[in-house]
Amino acid sequence: MLTWNVTYHCKSGQREAFYQALCDLGIRANSLKEEGNLKYDYFLAAAAPEDLLLVESWTTPELQQAHCQTEIFGRLQELKAQYCDSVQIDKFDH
Repeated sequence: MLTWNVTYHCKSGQREAFYQALCDLGIRANSLKEEGNLKYDYFLAAAAPEDLLLVESWTTPELQQAHCQTEIFGRLQELKAQYCDSVQIDKFDH
């Protein structure tokens, strides 16, 4: 199993707008339907008001990589460019 903790460091004052845009696009709902997806949840960081944490888990790295090739993932990249300063990814294989 593969788990990624993706921390989106949003532009000042943009975290809520970014999260709403993700919800409007249906990123989570679509990702949960993909083969091999076990978890796809967002968390608001209390101590970092500009950060949004995504925790996603997949059965295999290959299925997670297939997720990265979807059309909706491409649209996510556009949202990141609009709302985020940077992204940090921590990967765990277990």
